[in-house]
Amino acid sequence: MSTRFEVWAPSADRVDVLAGGARHHMEALPGGRWAAEVADAGHGTDYGFVLDGAGEVLPDPRSPWQPDGVHGQSRVYDHEWFAWTDQHWHGRPLPGSVLYELHVGTFTPEGTFDAAAERLDHLVALGVDAVELLPVASFPGRHGWGYDGVHLWAPHEPYGGPDGLKRFVDAAHARGLAVVLDVVYNHLGPDGNRLGSYGPYFTSAHATPWGDAVNFDQEGSDEVRAFVVQNALMWLRDYHMDGLRLDAVHAITDHSAVHILEEMACAVEALSAHLGRELFLIAESDLNDPRLVTSREAGGYGLDAQWSDDFHHALHAALTGERQGYYCDFGSLETLKKALTTVFVHDGTMSTYRGRHHGRPVDVRRTPAHRFLGFLQNHDQVGNRAAGDRMAALLPSPELLKVGAALLLLAPFTPMLFMGEEWGASTPWCYFTDHQDPDLARAVSEGRRREFSRHGWAGEIPDPQAVDTFRRSVLDWSEPDGKPHRELLEWHRSLIALRRGTPELNDPRMSEVRVEVDDNSARWLMMWRGGVCVAANLGGLPVLLPASAPGAASPRLLLSSDPAIHLDTDGIGDSGTASLALPAASVAVLG
Repeated sequence: MSTRFEVWAPSADRVDVLAGGARHHMEALPGGRWAAEVADAGHGTDYGFVLDGAGEVLPDPRSPWQPDGVHGQSRVYDHEWFAWTDQHWHGRPLPGSVLYELHVGTFTPEGTFDAAAERLDHLVALGVDAVELLPVASFPGRHGWGYDGVHLWAPHEPYGGPDGLKRFVDAAHARGLAVVLDVVYNHLGPDGNRLGSYGPYFTSAHATPWGDAVNFDQEGSDEVRAFVVQNALMWLRDYHMDGLRLDAVHAITDHSAVHILEEMACAVEALSAHLGRELFLIAESDLNDPRLVTSREAGGYGLDAQWSDDFHHALHAALTGERQGYYCDFGSLETLKKALTTVFVHDGTMSTYRGRHHGRPVDVRRTPAHRFLGFLQNHDQVGNRAAGDRMAALLPSPELLKVGAALLLLAPFTPMLFMGEEWGASTPWCYFTDHQDPDLARAVSEGRRREFSRHGWAGEIPDPQAVDTFRRSVLDWSEPDGKPHRELLEWHRSLIALRRGTPELNDPRMSEVRVEVDDNSARWLMMWRGGVCVAANLGGLPVLLPASAPGAASPRLLLSSDPAIHLDTDGIGDSGTASLALPAASVAVLG
């Protein structure tokens, strides 16, 4: 048994590997790489690197296992040791899928991969197709969102480490569920981040909110680009992930002729062909730039999908009436209509919030709708609120939650739910951290309070470092069986089943989407997708709407949120029309 250790340290004059308690000199290789073959080192052996004879033992930049946290030594992990049972799994295509975003640490009271796997049958019964995990790369402390990861190759040990993540993915595949992993390549966390000791992983040539940018285009960037692309392939290949969600790609600066996102898309496409599995990349971006999801042949980056913040903002503002912050550009039903028919509300138009023009148009004639993810809630839109309050706490009744769910799940985009959304969870989902560095912990807590005080927030700001802030964010699994949660859960199940069983609701053509609205006191919206009509009353008064064109066939009521909804077809004929009576805050689906 032996292990070959390799590391990139271009500025070092000497590198040693400390493995199994013994120090071994590493041989210098071209390009600033170092290597050593160590006998009696294998799966489970702890190790680290020593640069230029210093006394400090550093963890491996590509550490596959950090059993003692971000500051501990690395541990050898042999991917061949795990016994997978998903040999017949070939993935799920993104078109037609419904995604479910969850945070491992708060999805269950136990906060582990194994505990999350025990709840997968709930997701199967709900009808979703893919689980999207918030970042699991090793980060400081026991609990946190995961966006301050520092060991990008090592699954977080308190969640269950490498084997725990593999057991979760294996269990999901056994139930027909794909798994998408959120990965962060625009920055790394500060606590425990030692990449800069090894080489130019970061550059001061570009500024970011987190300090120096990841070096994608300066001297030494070839190895950094390889580090990131190979990390993406590792999750897909070694952990059998089906897709990756790329965090905040607008914060990646790369002036290379081939952008790192395009390079990654090419590499993932090749891996998909090699493995014979569906693999996809989903970007988060606030640029409103359709080139992200435009094919490389047409001059784009060739990613498979991107989040659509404009759809969220339009739907959220229409339901809640909120106009603070970036919601100042949204709120009217005309804005929601534009999001449903052209994807981006800001497509080269003036953004009051930004004080400038923003975005560019999507070619809706050629770009399929499934390339854009729609959502009413997600970790950012809930957790970045001062108190972490969900839509269930913002709306006056579950009826409006049903309206929002219908407009989300029956819209032309690929829909995504946030954990607990399907039953209107009453638990908040706050911003929480567990930084071990006292100065960093204090800075995060104080910065959170300053941020919201500048926005005029008068209430208490939960301390991110307080354990109670984390505990309050854990889902309460007794809720789905009680009122009013059970009814809302059944509504989500019915909507997803209707979407899956109705061809028009999976039609990717934006040209087949038509929307009419009344933005006055009535506040109603009607969305047609082929022969299916979603009629929603977002106002506080009943409305009577035409349910068919003159001379058209009699429509059927496929689904309704309120038993008082009435479809009148008695007057239909050569010149007559059917009518639909919608109570306040209700929605109906006609076919």
